[in-house]
Amino acid sequence: MVSQLFEEKAKAASELPTKPDTDELLKLYALYKQATVGDNDKEKPGIFNMKDRYKWDAWEAQKGKPQEEAEKEYIAFVEELQAKYSS
Repeated sequence: MVSQLFEEKAKAASELPTKPDTDELLKLYALYKQATVGDNDKEKPGIFNMKDRYKWDAWEAQKGKPQEEAEKEYIAFVEELQAKYSS
């Protein structure tokens, strides 16, 4: 069960005035998936599907992290990005 603060930060992440870089986007994706779904149980995408493969790898790196912890890290990371891109 995700918190209201998490949902607010997910919305805020999509409304940043500047698009985060690729690594930041992958981290956002991975923490979001870990917080909302839990461990990655999807099959690894093929080598010719690089975008999905990077996303899969990022999420896989979060494996074993409790969903509540991932949610807290996601909220903190969005706050970091808000400070970085809102100035």
